[in-house]
Amino acid sequence: MWEQIRLASIGVIDEAELELGAGFMVITGETGAGKTMVVTGLDLLCGGRADPGLVRRGEDRSRIEARVLVTGSSPRTREVADQVAEAGGELDDQTLIISRSVSAEGRSRAHLGGVAVPAGVLARLSDLLVTVHGQSDQHRLLRPAAQREAVDRFGGQQVAEPLDRYRPAYARWRAVEAELRDLRDRAEERARELDRLRFGLEEIAGVDPQPGEDDELRAEEQRLAHADGLVTATAQAHADLAGNDGGDATSLLAAASRVLETEREHDPQVAELADRVAELSYLLADLATDLAAYSTSVEADPTRLGWIQERRAALTALTRKYGSTIDEVVDWAKDAAARLTDLEGADDRIERLEAERDELAETLRTTAAELTAARTTAAERLAAEVTAEVAELAMPQAEVTIRVRSRATDDADGLDQLGPDGADEVEFELAANPGAQARPLAKAASGGELSRVMLALEVALAGTADIPSFVFDEVDAGIGGTAAVEVGKRLARLARSAQVIAVTHLPQVAAFADRHYRVVKSDDGSITTSGVQQLDDDARVRELSRMLAGLEGSATAEAHARELLELAAAERASD
Repeated sequence: MWEQIRLASIGVIDEAELELGAGFMVITGETGAGKTMVVTGLDLLCGGRADPGLVRRGEDRSRIEARVLVTGSSPRTREVADQVAEAGGELDDQTLIISRSVSAEGRSRAHLGGVAVPAGVLARLSDLLVTVHGQSDQHRLLRPAAQREAVDRFGGQQVAEPLDRYRPAYARWRAVEAELRDLRDRAEERARELDRLRFGLEEIAGVDPQPGEDDELRAEEQRLAHADGLVTATAQAHADLAGNDGGDATSLLAAASRVLETEREHDPQVAELADRVAELSYLLADLATDLAAYSTSVEADPTRLGWIQERRAALTALTRKYGSTIDEVVDWAKDAAARLTDLEGADDRIERLEAERDELAETLRTTAAELTAARTTAAERLAAEVTAEVAELAMPQAEVTIRVRSRATDDADGLDQLGPDGADEVEFELAANPGAQARPLAKAASGGELSRVMLALEVALAGTADIPSFVFDEVDAGIGGTAAVEVGKRLARLARSAQVIAVTHLPQVAAFADRHYRVVKSDDGSITTSGVQQLDDDARVRELSRMLAGLEGSATAEAHARELLELAAAERASD
């Protein structure tokens, strides 16, 4: 339930605050005072388009903020809490704060539960919080999808149960059909890919490369190709380190060690130098041994060298086609083998998908038939209730008919009838007078008649959904007299199960409200300013008299206003 709406610098409204509550609330005011700015502000909070023209002249931005009470444990309440949490926002003691600002340059900012969010997040959330009906929204009822949704809502579980089974089956059927088309359309491409993969795998298998093999062969090739030079170099180095002519490095170090040892006791620093020379002697001896071992281990092997060069050439041929390294070639082969298995199983896949498609098609036909039967029953009941309601709205001879038809098909198996929500087309028809032919609403209903049909539909649907709030923006346009009283009754009746906010110019409607707000306009000659006042009983009489007579202070109009309020109170008490 919306608890409070605050507006600042929007249209002609400077600042306004509406403390809302349960029941039926109306907003009235003179023409041009800015009554619809309240609904416009609410539309912005619901993610509507940010229009810089809404910013009050002389201000840099418009600001709208609302406080929404989120209580209970219904699925809708839990979904609201989940969406707020997903956006990163929080509820404060079961209260949700929503705000929106629009700059004069057209920039928009939205906040939900204390965090900045895109306006689209507000739009998705608003579907759970409020249903808004304006004069332009009447045309929503003319859309086939909206008419089908209304029948489905009214049908309740009898429609929801087959629809819940139908939708996932339909989604899977479409996915299977798409995959089958793809498999068939790509048959030639698949054959070419199979040939390419088989050739590549055979070529790689013929060489049988091993991970890291190329690096190992490269090192060995270098060693074999330069075997003579390696032997000569290491033998000469060994001779220089540990030769037998006394001029080698080992002999020189030994002589230096002996000389230092004779004097080490006389100075610690000399003793350290002697130790270091001794350590070098040990290291040099080990190095000389290793050089000798290496020089005797290297052997020239022209046969092995030739084989390595041929092997490396074969590996290089693979890296030109399947990867920059042998490891990448090995990985390509693994992926290609897996892909080959998938492609070779395509025919089996097609057979399995065809069997699944046929099974799904039969399920869809059966479920769609159940859905059509449930919708037909719901449509007959809903049409009867809406007809009864519009009869009370000064259309006593009108009859609303709701037709449920299967879509036309040229397909022998009828599958092209199927859509995401079944095989049905739902159409609301109206015969406004006895003997008149029932015609689609778009052709048969005037603006006033369409307003009444829409209101009658919402009243009929009120008990079938948990929509917490309804907003009506002058949907009583084109209605007057007795019909206006009945509109007020219906809005008051709807307010028993939901919060109802209505912007109206009809005193007969306003008289039925639990709370009455007036948008007050003032003009200092250069700037027009509007604000919103909640009216007490006396102020309410004066406002209704103004609406009745078009002027203030008329004793006759005030008497009529009191009579109208008493009538409304009696009607509410008798319902």
